[in-house]
Amino acid sequence: MRKKVIAGNWKMNKVPNEAIEFISELAPLVKDTENEVVLCVPYTDLFYSLLHAQDTNIKIGAQNMHYEEKGAYTGEVSGEMLKSIGVEYVIIGHSERRAYYGETDETVNKKLKKALSLGLKPIVCVGESLNQRESGEAKEVVTTQTRLALEGLKNDEVEKTIIAYEPIWAIGTGKTATKEDANETIKWIREEIEKIYGKDVAESVIIQYGGSVKSGNAKDLFEMSDIDGGLVGGASLDAQEFAKIVNYDK
Repeated sequence: MRKKVIAGNWKMNKVPNEAIEFISELAPLVKDTENEVVLCVPYTDLFYSLLHAQDTNIKIGAQNMHYEEKGAYTGEVSGEMLKSIGVEYVIIGHSERRAYYGETDETVNKKLKKALSLGLKPIVCVGESLNQRESGEAKEVVTTQTRLALEGLKNDEVEKTIIAYEPIWAIGTGKTATKEDANETIKWIREEIEKIYGKDVAESVIIQYGGSVKSGNAKDLFEMSDIDGGLVGGASLDAQEFAKIVNYDK
């Protein structure tokens, strides 16, 4: 039975005191959940969030990392730096990173390999645009992104990788893929993994849905056969709302 992992992606929101207040409010609301609770916060919030999340069941993640250990990469943060302060999760290849900052399938693959080598838990994002969905290319896009992201990994490394399917057209728009469409697309991803790594690996990989997840649709989405939780954007900025998503099964 795969565990549900429900991760909040704060993007470029909240300064440290706001992060501390948020965690103080969220912790008692989610303390009894059996689902994995993750907050992926801005770099400046990481240390404060890690300190404040101690003795709670809230895990802290970063939103990006570089694939090199160190070097002349102004403005970048390495996986080693994240690991050194106790970060557990990291988002890799979010659509906004791909769209605005030149992230490619190749850099996603390099970052994923680096994260796994350090024992970080990667959340790798894949997803199609509205044009690609409407032109019937969605399956090819998401399966190709999945295959290239995982290229060169061993079976046990794939099993440690979380994939987040995020239809780009549903991010921050209020639009959500129907639960059936989301589940079907995630099945395509799982089938692609099975082709390369076998059924046991494919069945063990956690695949989330991301794209305007909120308390009103979380239960319908997360109870589908192949959806293993969510990567939550805007709704993760409100502790009460995010707690309802985490506790969708109560």
